[in-house]
Parts: sequence; structure tokens; C-alpha cells
Amino acid sequence: MKAAAVKAEGSVREKLAIVTEDKRVIDMTTAARQSGSDYHVPETMIQAAAEGEVFWEEAEKLTKWVLANNREDCIQTFDDVTLSAPIPAPLKNIMCAGKNYRDHALEMGSEADVPEDPIIFTKAPTTVIGPGEEIHSHPGITEEVDYEGEIAVIIGKEGSGISAEQADDHIFGYTLVNDVTARDLQKRHKQFFLGKSLDTFCPMGPYIVRPEEIKGKDITLETYVNGERRQQAAVSQMIFSVSSLIEIISRAITLQPGDVIATGTPAGVGKGFNPPRLLHPGDEVVVTAEGLGRLTNRVQ
Repeated sequence: MKAAAVKAEGSVREKLAIVTEDKRVIDMTTAARQSGSDYHVPETMIQAAAEGEVFWEEAEKLTKWVLANNREDCIQTFDDVTLSAPIPAPLKNIMCAGKNYRDHALEMGSEADVPEDPIIFTKAPTTVIGPGEEIHSHPGITEEVDYEGEIAVIIGKEGSGISAEQADDHIFGYTLVNDVTARDLQKRHKQFFLGKSLDTFCPMGPYIVRPEEIKGKDITLETYVNGERRQQAAVSQMIFSVSSLIEIISRAITLQPGDVIATGTPAGVGKGFNPPRLLHPGDEVVVTAEGLGRLTNRVQ
């Protein structure tokens, strides 16, 4: 099951919807009203994340009712709506794991760059854009815009001191992000934050997938630039698993509903080529993974 934040034509506010396996979009608010359900549909995905499994169970009930009764008044297509980022305005910085795939650490340095403990940095909330929105190339500020396709975890249940064994209980779902990076700023300022936090530098989406949809699957993450595959890796190749990242981050930081953790990028980033193959205006970047959809954005 997949939950999306969508805008109807002419609307400025997102509303929650369910995306079916055949790519139909079910308006949850309309479905709840028409079905006579007493379930109050959350206004935002952060509120949905706080509800956790209750939200997913109610979404499943509404979906079954709509499809069983062929309620076309509750169904739209992707042509009828605009997909927003699932968490369009995170309440905190997006947390990111650096060099979490060995081959990526090697392409950016040497064996000495393979971390023994997670490298955690953050991106500003103002970086987030949705599927189909344009990545600003920021001419005059950077000349080295790069892509990093990643799988991201959305936190549901609040917690601190979470053990790896308990981590699944705190996950609301999974989505895709592109950790766009200004490599020259990253090098110049000797840290990650500025180079990672330019406006539009965190495309996210296209939707959030219920954890059970991909649980136990060694899914493959891929990134394409102008149709050419640049990155490909299975999640089993992560140095630090999702559960380990949640455990380590939450040791002294309270994770809250709607928090986003980007889990790292595989080898194949533009800077890793010789010569580098960085992004330019007009380039199209697609991040995709089995079960998580396709996140497509063009550089402007």
C-alpha cells in the first residue's frame, strides 16, 4: 500500500491519497465521507505518520470499500493530480548517512574512507521538492551539481534509545530521495551541510510505501541520468542497515513522526567518474527502486 500527498488541479493544499497497484489515486477524504466511516483522515503525512499502523489499516479499509463498490467519485488518475513530496515540509532537518555503501566510499577516496561508524549529516527542510519539480542548478553559486539516489525511511512512532530489534516498530514507511550535492561547496566549506542544502536539493517521492510491502526484500536501487543507468545496488550492500542507523541516531536524539532518514547512496555518482560527469541544465534524473516507484526530476 502506498500513500501520497497530492494536489488537485487549481488547489494549493495537499491532501492524502492512496495509490493502488494499477496506479489509480483514491482520495481518502472523499472515500471516508462517502463510505460513512467515522475515521478522520489526517490533513498531513506527518499526522499520518504519527498514527502509524492505524493510518495504514484505515487506508486499507477505505481502499477495499472504494474498489469493491466501484466508487469512481473517489478515484482519480495521475493526470488529474500533481504529486507533492510525501513530506513536503519536514519539521526538522533531513538526516543522512554518508558513504554507507563501500563502493561509493572507495570512489570518493580510498579504503581509509570506508567508515567504521555511520557518517551522519543533515540537509535543510527547504531543500525538499516533489516529483516532476525542477532542481535549480544555482549558477554563480556552484559549478558542480551532482546526484545521489537513495532510499529514505520515514519515522512513525516517536522514540529515543531505540534498539535495532525495535527499529521496525518506529518506521512509518519508505520513499525515495535524491541527495543532490554541490561538490565544490562541499569541498570548500570542509563539511557537508551547505553543499547539501541549497534550495531544491532534496527531491522526494513519489509516495510512501507501507513497510510490509518491502520487508525482507533485498530491493535494488538505481539512478538514471538522461536514460543512462549510473547507479545500481541492493540494500544488502549498505554498510549500516536501516535498523542500525535508527539505533545509532536515536541514542541521544529523539526521533519523531515525519522525521526523514536518507540511508546513503551507492557508487556511480557523477563526481566518481574520471573525468566527472556532473549535472547540467536540461538533464533528467530518475531514482527508482523495486516497489518504491520512480522519482523523476529535471535540472533547471
